Amino acid sequence: MDKNKPSRMYFIGKKEDFDQAKRMIVTLDGRDILIIYHQRTFYAMDLQCYHAGSSLELGDIEEVNKKLCIVCPKHKYKITLAEGEGLYKAANPAEKLSTPQWFSKGIKQRVHKVTEVDEDIFVTLSNCPGWVESDYYQTEKGRAELRKAQESKDGDEDANADEDV
Repeated sequence: MDKNKPSRMYFIGKKEDFDQAKRMIVTLDGRDILIIYHQRTFYAMDLQCYHAGSSLELGDIEEVNKKLCIVCPKHKYKITLAEGEGLYKAANPAEKLSTPQWFSKGIKQRVHKVTEVDEDIFVTLSNCPGWVESDYYQTEKGRAELRKAQESKDGDEDANADEDV
């Protein structure tokens, strides 16, 4: 993201639009964004999971280590809604009776600012400097990889349909 580019608030919709839907996908400046309305709070993040590019749209929301997270439906990666932090649970193999604990992988998913003004919802794209892993799927190379994976999946489904006949 370009920290020199001035921030712009994009109108997304009315708060009432989220009362039923709870989630919305928008494309802002060529970037695919997932907006989530959960427990009367808005969150926005890159749509594709940082790990392998799967859509987070249908991910469950869970509390993990006292933080609300979206769980990637494909590989079950846990990403905090507020910060985009990747979380994992592990035990210390050097300890005989080690209890698994939650650890941070750091910021992996780019999150964006959501602002509510008189029932209108706006998103401001993050201009935090540096690379965040979910940025990859917003590049042409990352998008091409996603298209190729989808085409492969569609081809597999077509082949399986032929076998059923």
